[in-house]
Amino acid sequence: MPNDNLVKILFNFYSDILDEQTTETMWAEVIDTEKGYYKIDNIPFYVPMLASGDIVFAEYDNDQQMLSYRETVEHSGNSTIHIIIMDDELEMPTLTKILVELGCSYERMNDKYFALEIPADVDYVPVKRILDQMETDENIGYAETCLSNNHRYKDIQLDF
Repeated sequence: MPNDNLVKILFNFYSDILDEQTTETMWAEVIDTEKGYYKIDNIPFYVPMLASGDIVFAEYDNDQQMLSYRETVEHSGNSTIHIIIMDDELEMPTLTKILVELGCSYERMNDKYFALEIPADVDYVPVKRILDQMETDENIGYAETCLSNNHRYKDIQLDF
């Protein structure tokens, strides 16, 4: 439920997922109106390279008649994964229950598509193993649309 400290911000971008120019609006917490800083308060469904908790710079756009995203100022360390369920037998609650138990959260678009958040302090390796196996089994397709430095290369072991 929105409160007085939350605003909507418009994101205008090219979506690789939709393969077209598109827009998405997201809730953000006001951090500093003079500087135009806002903290993203929900998980993006399509916007690439953005996660909840990121601080963005937005300013009022007269053409759009609302606050519009200009750039990301600070990354939260959270990651965003977009998942589509391809197996008609797989029900979303079955999959999301497993991912929530690993410390993730999600926002659902419909019965087949959702955005998954991996918080900065959650180990991505077990999550990735599950996603990779389910993709190999053709149960899901997924995209790491915003993979933070906290979650990159965690499963690579270097031998010196």
